[in-house]
Amino acid sequence: MWRQIQGKFIRKKARINVVRKMIELGISVEREHKLMVCKMPVSDTALAMVADVDRRVVRNTVNQIFSDPDLRVIFTNVRPIGTSLVEIADKIGYGVLVVNADPLKPGVISGISSILTKYGVVIRQALADDPNFTPDAKLTLVVEGKIPPEAIEKIQSISLVKSITLK
Repeated sequence: MWRQIQGKFIRKKARINVVRKMIELGISVEREHKLMVCKMPVSDTALAMVADVDRRVVRNTVNQIFSDPDLRVIFTNVRPIGTSLVEIADKIGYGVLVVNADPLKPGVISGISSILTKYGVVIRQALADDPNFTPDAKLTLVVEGKIPPEAIEKIQSISLVKSITLK
């Protein structure tokens, strides 16, 4: 998907920054060319500020999205993924495991979840960065309680896992 989007914005780096931020934040575009997060309007100025561009670049990007059927299908259907529990995990009795692994190979999530299951650790949330949008993509798991040291050792022994961090 990302290559298709990038191809539509050749030589328009600022607009690429806008669409990247729209995808990251789950900002869609409605028929009236309005920016929305769910049912909440987002101003051009607000998006311009977080994308580090002029507000006119945002408006030009929205106009381009609507003039292209492929982009329109994507950006009228973008939705936010919801609340991340990572920053509040310790306050609600959860732990966080951040895994640096090869994001282009299958098996990381299933391997880790199998190990955690064997140790009775419940995964409450799994957040996987898309390597097309995040240069250093990671898998972040929010789990109930603490992960036993034996489970951590087994996770580290998975061939695709480069490193892990506990928060």
